[in-house]
Amino acid sequence: MSNTHRGLIHVYTGSGKGKTTAAFGLALRAAGHGWHTYVGQFMKGQDYGELRAATLLGSDDAGQPLLTIAQFGKPTFTHVTGVTAEDIRMAQEGLAQAREAMLSERYEIVVLDEINVALHFELLTVSEVLRTIDQKPDRVELVLTGQRVPDAILDRADYITVMQQDRHPYQRGILARKGIEF
Repeated sequence: MSNTHRGLIHVYTGSGKGKTTAAFGLALRAAGHGWHTYVGQFMKGQDYGELRAATLLGSDDAGQPLLTIAQFGKPTFTHVTGVTAEDIRMAQEGLAQAREAMLSERYEIVVLDEINVALHFELLTVSEVLRTIDQKPDRVELVLTGQRVPDAILDRADYITVMQQDRHPYQRGILARKGIEF
């Protein structure tokens, strides 16, 4: 990466499908240039296709994976089971690990996937996430995904992309499909 790169802050939000997909598209593009991406997935502990794809993407000449994914959630969704102390602990640990990755100088891009939803469920506080944003090194691109993004985070963003749902198969009773939604 050139020394003139200035990392910006992206927010992918809205009710429509595609927030996590957009973040992974950015990671794929970056990998094509030999850049490294760290993705911390909050409230996710399921076997998503992107976990398998990351292993197929490969590594750089030094053996460092181009895409690293860490999950900080249980296989069941918090909005179904209710928030537990374990959910809060996992989110706290996840934010600490993502912050460490962001500060490590190993990654050009850091994605905080579903961080906005974790905020909505009060697994983290807005001030904790803002502190992380404020600690972002100049060269790191930071991406925050999820619905219900707080205004204080929107105020810090350089990019704001809102995915709008006009139609979704769930409305017709079609459940999440392997390879498409997960």
